Amino acid sequence: MKITRLILGLVLLLPLAGCGFHLRNALVLPADLGPLAVTARDPYSPLADALARAMERAGATPAAADAEGATRLEVLSEKWNDLPIAIDTSGRAQEFSLRYAVVFRLRRADGSEILPQQAVELSRDYIAPPADSIGRNSERELLVDEMRKDMTAAILRRIDAALRGAPAGAP
Repeated sequence: MKITRLILGLVLLLPLAGCGFHLRNALVLPADLGPLAVTARDPYSPLADALARAMERAGATPAAADAEGATRLEVLSEKWNDLPIAIDTSGRAQEFSLRYAVVFRLRRADGSEILPQQAVELSRDYIAPPADSIGRNSERELLVDEMRKDMTAAILRRIDAALRGAPAGAP
């Protein structure tokens, strides 16, 4: 019975081995990057806080926003927008597209750019019947939290790609 389970398990895992699926490697920052400050126009930005925590997990030494000689991840703008995409027979919006756009850049302490200014935009659609205003707000809040997590991951992937593409110690 144990041998049958083992063989069955191996047979089920065999297709995964050949499909090319690999887990992403975690972001590991180079040691020569130095202390890192995450700045945003909004001092209470949840995205900036999430990015700072993620960079610290990746090995960055946290620095104050006004610290001299620190590499800076600058969140230049964050914009949220609700766009109605479907209406009912009474002309009330039923379905919305929630859009989240962030512009950021990563600079070394000497001012050279590791990652030039760029924008990332995410969007999600959600249904919001006009009669259910309480449910609509809670669904939108859940989407906002999920999109903020997705935005953090997207920015980290871009930073990782830029740092992996540049030779060690290169500006």
